[in-house]
Amino acid sequence: MNRGQFIRYLAIAILLPGLDAVFTGCSRSGGAAQDPNVDYYTCTMHPSVHSHDPNGKCPICSMDLVPVMKKGATAQAAPKATTGATLNEFTVPVERQQQIGVTYATARKELLRHTIRSVGMVVPDKTRQWEFVARVEGYVQKLNVTSPGEPLEKGQSLLTIYSPELLTAERELVNLLESRDRATAPESRASTDRLITAAQRRLEQWNITPEQIAELQKTRKPSEFLTLYSPFKGVVEDVPVDQGRKVMIGDHLVDVADLSVVWVWAEFYEDELPMLAKGQKVRINTKSYPGLVFEGQLGLIDPFLAQTMRTAKVRIDTPNPEFKLRPGMYVDIELEMEMGEGLAIPVSAVMPTGARTLVFVDQGEGKLEPRSVQLGRKFGDIYEVIGGLLEGERVVASANFLIDAESKVQGAVKDFVEPAAETAEKPAGREISVPAALPKEAE
Repeated sequence: MNRGQFIRYLAIAILLPGLDAVFTGCSRSGGAAQDPNVDYYTCTMHPSVHSHDPNGKCPICSMDLVPVMKKGATAQAAPKATTGATLNEFTVPVERQQQIGVTYATARKELLRHTIRSVGMVVPDKTRQWEFVARVEGYVQKLNVTSPGEPLEKGQSLLTIYSPELLTAERELVNLLESRDRATAPESRASTDRLITAAQRRLEQWNITPEQIAELQKTRKPSEFLTLYSPFKGVVEDVPVDQGRKVMIGDHLVDVADLSVVWVWAEFYEDELPMLAKGQKVRINTKSYPGLVFEGQLGLIDPFLAQTMRTAKVRIDTPNPEFKLRPGMYVDIELEMEMGEGLAIPVSAVMPTGARTLVFVDQGEGKLEPRSVQLGRKFGDIYEVIGGLLEGERVVASANFLIDAESKVQGAVKDFVEPAAETAEKPAGREISVPAALPKEAE
């Protein structure tokens, strides 16, 4: 090798690495930077498509490919778009919104009314029900009522019992009265008065009314017949005895009930109990009288829950002057209450997605923002909004799922609680960058 050849080879060896760096740098400056945390790129509509080109498109639907990250890796942060759109904002042209039937509702303050519904059964008022039992041995001399359902007036006779023991007790009282009349010493009269009081109490325990005792004291004529009278206006509930039968102490004679006020026992779930209070007004409906509403009020809330049903019984005191509500009748119950004022939106504006609840907020000129909101109770066809929305903001109230589909096509709806950064520079003609990942819909 001569001196000239050696100099030429040495110059090529020195210049070759520099030329390679120049050409490599020019090639890389014209392409997108590779993210070392990306495993491959795929299509959201056709997951079978795999590619390592960050700017590639799906060969089936021509959609931009999105990155699939390696396990335990996160996407590299990329500069945000400077087109004026927010991270989650997307655009649906007004003409397109009209085609798919989009309507809007304004978040506004409303008076919240909550209605609780239940079913119940009518039963007699225990304080207006009386069961007569025999308190003295004897025989049923005469039945003045014979069948359940017979109407009764206050003071009407029910039955008459013949009892020799009653005759003996009344004779004792008459004798004591005569002894007091003959007594002259004050001590004797006081002692006799005490015995007379004891004899009167004994007769009262045998269901003899004060009026009957006063009549006995006046006439001084004891009787072996005991007549039982109805203590109130009502109906006969049961007549378990027959005329002429012997009755012993404790035997069941006749039941009467006053149905001018009845009880309705209903059951409410445990999450509804904090909204109940004694004295609240209740509306009652029954299929027997369509269109007729009975008014009642809560009289008692049972503090004990049913272990299996997780419900508590509630007693509703209901006036029944015309006896239209009958014991054993099933009724429907509505309890409406004022829950104050709150920010509300229609139920149709809410899109539940499992972990969070979304609404699409109108940003004007066809721009929509998916936003997570915190909801309170549901009141009929509206939801109370606790957070995430301001009064006066407009939200999509119909065609939400079509809007959601549009946002997915544009790659706008993603996990914005902990949003991943955008993966590549925004392609020409697109308004929003392709997201690193799309959220999963709750099944």
